[in-house]
Amino acid sequence: MRFLLGFTLIFSLHSAAQTLTARPLMGKTTGVLPYLKYGLGDDRLGGAKMSFIDTAVVMTVTDSTKDDFKVKLSHNHSAYIPKSNFVIDTMLKPKLFYLSSSVISGGDSLTDYVSIMLDEKLPYRTIQQINPSRIVLEIFGATSNTNWITQRTTAREVKNIYYEQPEDDLFRLVIELNHPQHWGYSVFYKDKRLMVKIRRQPENLSLSNLKVAVDAGHGGDNSGASGRGTKIQEKKYTLLIAQELEKQLLLDSASVIMTRQSDSSVSMIERQQYLQTQNPDFMVSIHLNSASNDSIKGVSTYYRYIGFRPLSQHILKHLLGLGLKEFGNVGSFNFSLNGPTDYPNCLVEVAFLSNLEDEQLILDPEFRKAVAVEITEGIKEWLKECAKTNQ
Repeated sequence: MRFLLGFTLIFSLHSAAQTLTARPLMGKTTGVLPYLKYGLGDDRLGGAKMSFIDTAVVMTVTDSTKDDFKVKLSHNHSAYIPKSNFVIDTMLKPKLFYLSSSVISGGDSLTDYVSIMLDEKLPYRTIQQINPSRIVLEIFGATSNTNWITQRTTAREVKNIYYEQPEDDLFRLVIELNHPQHWGYSVFYKDKRLMVKIRRQPENLSLSNLKVAVDAGHGGDNSGASGRGTKIQEKKYTLLIAQELEKQLLLDSASVIMTRQSDSSVSMIERQQYLQTQNPDFMVSIHLNSASNDSIKGVSTYYRYIGFRPLSQHILKHLLGLGLKEFGNVGSFNFSLNGPTDYPNCLVEVAFLSNLEDEQLILDPEFRKAVAVEITEGIKEWLKECAKTNQ
């Protein structure tokens, strides 16, 4: 009995020594628009994304699939990242802990900033909350040593900042905003300082003061869906509707940028990068729906983040005024152009090409113009609501 206990003790110590001497496999994010996924689930738009993330963010690999690495974010959290967005670095060594430091908020003439100093470029995600409107920044692997939160009067959209430590290695920073409507934000590292760049609500909310991005879905070698009766291609009619929308917005003196103006192939990454350089106040993407059941028809709008939902609601309300059947307002939608948090965005599925009645509507130039008019009216109603509400 003593021999067995001794053997067990020696074996346990030997195993512990092996565990202590083994070096975890570590690496950094890389490439264009890297992102984290919750799991290995998949659909036609890809797996559910947790967050876009900056490059050179340090993480530990715990497993591997054909296309993804499983990475450890903190003791209780993991995620998956495409192998194309991650590079192994054998020189990296994990630390026993990573600390947060001071938090500072301020602003320049156009934008508010919140920054938090960290020991390392750690993974993170953000969550939009409403009523009240807040940006919640979760930093995985970080333990608080934050004893100063400096809030400067130059920050005009940031109302309050505070932090929580819900887990030993999960640091949560809460940024309360002054307006109910989220106008967008971006997160990036500047050295080892994690920055949140926050858009302010425009002082003048008339279309003549705003820059609107209009996206015509598909194009070029991506034809999209086809009509059930006439075999018309989605890419042609999304462009026609988008161009009608451009005309309507220009009548209200808006500044309009288009992701494409011809039958050209523009990838989702190229569209996102272009929109980042153009910095629109908000974006509307035009698509036409399709279903295997040809009796399904109607109009729908889509958003991913709850703070951007109001734009999609107002547009849907006005499109229903055309007598279209309601297919719904859909949230948490994993479409690429709904992914950026930089500006409010909405995808519109005008009608179903797979339904004969909807298809005939899409073929009608007067209907396409009416769709553009109602989308514009929905936008204007949304802007009026934003103008009269403050928290």
